[in-house]
Amino acid sequence: MTRTQKQADRTEETPERLGRGAGSAVQSVDRAVSVLEILARLGEAGVTEIADELEVHKSTAFRLLGVLENRGLVAQAKDRGKYFLGAGVLRLAGAAAVRLDISQEGVGVCRELADELGETANIAVLDDTAAVNIMQARGAASVTAQNWLGRRTPLHATSSGKVLLAHLPETLREGLLARTLPRFTERTITGTAALRAELETVVERGYAIAREELELGLAATAAPVRAHDGRVIGAISVSGPVYRLDADRLPELAERTAAAAAELSRRMGYGF
Repeated sequence: MTRTQKQADRTEETPERLGRGAGSAVQSVDRAVSVLEILARLGEAGVTEIADELEVHKSTAFRLLGVLENRGLVAQAKDRGKYFLGAGVLRLAGAAAVRLDISQEGVGVCRELADELGETANIAVLDDTAAVNIMQARGAASVTAQNWLGRRTPLHATSSGKVLLAHLPETLREGLLARTLPRFTERTITGTAALRAELETVVERGYAIAREELELGLAATAAPVRAHDGRVIGAISVSGPVYRLDADRLPELAERTAAAAAELSRRMGYGF
């Protein structure tokens, strides 16, 4: 069918016709979604272009665009008359991204990290004033390691906790730092000034390290996992005994952990 034939076959669709019955309602929704897809593909388009793509009358395309514009899903460049995707699309995308389950998205990343390094890999999220481990994978060298899954661990004495604490909004972070922090070993950082400096280092280098700060003989490194909008929503860590995760090996493991965190962040929508 030629473009001229398409134009001839189009009929003026009144609001009554558009709203008549469930079939018309479904058709209108389908066309509205198509408008968004067209604008996503083209970047911007005028009423005529959109009408041609949908094979509908210009007045129908104009009404669809009007509804979408009222909802903030499209916007119009007043100087050119072209339409483009509006900020409302970002709002909807954000809501969808928040619903992505970090534990499900992180299964493969966590497993791959554990297999590659041979140690225990965990994913932790903030739970009030503690970090809770929601995913765990064990490497070949960590068969007899303890189970961290479901455990709440202190923010100031673990690598994952430091990551989560370091990226909290300032008012929340300072409120937690103002509390009396329990000491678990001689290496636990409990002083406010010292811990604040440690958290600044975590942000600067992109990962945290904890050596025997929660338990003697235990070392770990962690890096932040980000949501689509850049917020830190979790931390992925690698832990093991200090004789395997010594001062020479930890920086290497930290870099690999940071790479895994970046991959999981990408899966959560960050960077798109």
